[in-house]
Amino acid sequence: MESIMFVLEAVQKAVWGPPTLILLIGTGLYLTVRLGFIQIVHLPRAIRYIFQKEEGLEGDAGDVSAFASLCTTLAATIGTGSIVGVATALRAGGPGALFWMWISAFVGMATKYAEGLLAVKYRTFDDNGQVAGGPMYYIEKGLGKKWIWLAKMFAIFGVITALLGCGTFPQVNAITESTNHAFGLPVWLVGAVVTVAVACVVLGGINSISKVAEFIVPIMAILYVGGSLSILLLNFGNIPSVFATIFKSAFTPHAMAGGVTGTVIISVMTAIRTGVARGVYTNEAGLGSSPIVVAAAKTNSCVRQGLISMTSVFFTTLIICTMTGFVVISSGLLETSELDGSLLSNMAFNLQLPGNIGTFIVAIGLIFFSFTTIIGWCYYGERCLAYLVNSVHFSLIFKIVYIACIAVAPYLSLKPIWLLADITNALMAFPNLIGLLGLSPVVIAETKAFFAAEKKKTEPQIIPHSVEELAEDFAESFAE
Repeated sequence: MESIMFVLEAVQKAVWGPPTLILLIGTGLYLTVRLGFIQIVHLPRAIRYIFQKEEGLEGDAGDVSAFASLCTTLAATIGTGSIVGVATALRAGGPGALFWMWISAFVGMATKYAEGLLAVKYRTFDDNGQVAGGPMYYIEKGLGKKWIWLAKMFAIFGVITALLGCGTFPQVNAITESTNHAFGLPVWLVGAVVTVAVACVVLGGINSISKVAEFIVPIMAILYVGGSLSILLLNFGNIPSVFATIFKSAFTPHAMAGGVTGTVIISVMTAIRTGVARGVYTNEAGLGSSPIVVAAAKTNSCVRQGLISMTSVFFTTLIICTMTGFVVISSGLLETSELDGSLLSNMAFNLQLPGNIGTFIVAIGLIFFSFTTIIGWCYYGERCLAYLVNSVHFSLIFKIVYIACIAVAPYLSLKPIWLLADITNALMAFPNLIGLLGLSPVVIAETKAFFAAEKKKTEPQIIPHSVEELAEDFAESFAE
């Protein structure tokens, strides 16, 4: 086991080294600047779109509503990453890890916007008449056939991540550990219930998944945020010191896992690597997973849906994760205990709320958030496999294997699970980020046309479908 852990830790450090961090943050920063800081300027409009019905929708505009698509996206992101992931990030990288989560989330909003836009623009339909979309499709159709190898690489990593990373092991482990600690329920029993419940939902397809997500996500988000706000209000006077701790720790050495204080470079790099990796895990910006379900949204505007997609990062990281981080840091448990994961989050909430209310909030939140993440990732993995084999006939086989992974997940330990999740996330992000950079001219052109049309109250002009067409148009205009 020690040798396996050594290998996983080495791989995790390699895939989340400077090249990945630069590519991830750099892509988001580039899109932020080129899109005119869209995550600030147009965030109010994006939130408004969530609750507005789009006019003039066609019958084949998608499979689920824009709101259901957003809820399914949130279902797959507001999970263990928002509760357990934040706790493990703070334990490994210190309070400064939360600062780097904020940075990755801010630029990640622009990345998520681009992903959502491209997902709708390049979506297609499968053999069953259902929408098929995501990075594998916009890489192939946008960049051209010569990049199909990159699209297939993303799809392969997507299947692996669904089965061995974000979708299964961390989620189930968090549910079983939290319920065992809070309610004393045996691991095998909780694992069996989760397995059966997942099977009942995922076998019903995207409509079943989106309906469950649309019901659970808003309720649980409100309850969790409400509990967190109660703690912050009770400790209102400590909020400035929490901010100071976060910013100071982001750039200075801190106590590493095991109580050893790292050097400035090692300590800060650990905070950055952990914060960005957990940030991606919580909001999936740049990962390329959420565009798979965004493509299924009923919409005629890729820009409009991109704006709606962007809000998922805002809700997930800048609100939910920040709440968790503040509660954990203000509890003082990072300095006074060696607790980690859901146990750290549980104790932090429980210490600051009367009775066992805190434990129940975290435990119940984890149960529902993690469950919705599980069912959301099943859809992601299924669509990636359908792209690889160019058929939907293997979907049932994938779902059976996925359910089997859920069944064995409760018996795996926490640390290797998180290392594996971080590794598979990075492997998915690489091909997607390359595709986003290659298609950034399309994103920029679509965005400009949409807002110009909004301003002039006219129909958007026809935008070239690929980078090659954009280059041809530029060459023609230059020749003239």
